[in-house]
Amino acid sequence: MGIAVKVSDLRKNFGDFEAIKGASFEVEENEIFGLIGPNGAGKTTTLRILGTLISPTSGTAEVFGHGVVKDASKVREILSYLPEDAGAYQYLNGEEYLRFMAGFYAHEKEALESMVQAGRDISGLGERLKDRVNDYSRGMKRRLLIARALMIKPKLAILDEPTSGLDVIQAYHVRGMIKDYAERMGVTMLVSSHNMLEVEYLCDRVALINEGVIISQGTPAELKAKYNAVNLEQAFMEATQLG
Repeated sequence: MGIAVKVSDLRKNFGDFEAIKGASFEVEENEIFGLIGPNGAGKTTTLRILGTLISPTSGTAEVFGHGVVKDASKVREILSYLPEDAGAYQYLNGEEYLRFMAGFYAHEKEALESMVQAGRDISGLGERLKDRVNDYSRGMKRRLLIARALMIKPKLAILDEPTSGLDVIQAYHVRGMIKDYAERMGVTMLVSSHNMLEVEYLCDRVALINEGVIISQGTPAELKAKYNAVNLEQAFMEATQLG
């Protein structure tokens, strides 16, 4: 199994503020990798660099061997990035939105229809896809957006706080969507979250990040054993105290 993402000594400054402080980690192909930490830890900045939205101050980041700076266009061709604050066009219905977005990626009608069907299946919204997005609950919108991100069958899917702001039931459905798709399609996923119990359920391996520093990484079981913790939340607290 190869390396999907390789981050080496990554740093990002915003003026005098150093948001990322020499982060290094690797994501293997076909795994769900979690980047977890509290709000402001540097998760979104790291993902935005990997998504080619911003450039690092120093260090390197590669996606399937392509540098996110020098090969940015190639990276964009093989990944899908869903930011935490993503929105959909409110006055389209769900199916119209999926079809509109598929048009940016599919150059033939058959490919477009296949992509839209994948979006229908992933979303699990059924007949509600005929309703306007403006009438969707927050959870339904998030399911639609995740379907949009995954229907193009990216080599790497980057999901930033995929269940942010959702209630327990909505978050449960979204987590199920993500895990089911990853298992069926074998896609590589990089997921950020401040919900460490959620990440423990979703991810094969995780990196704990705090104040721009990767403080520990491994499987959830390895991290719990390392810090003698019952869950990742406790492991994170122990890691920050020891660090």
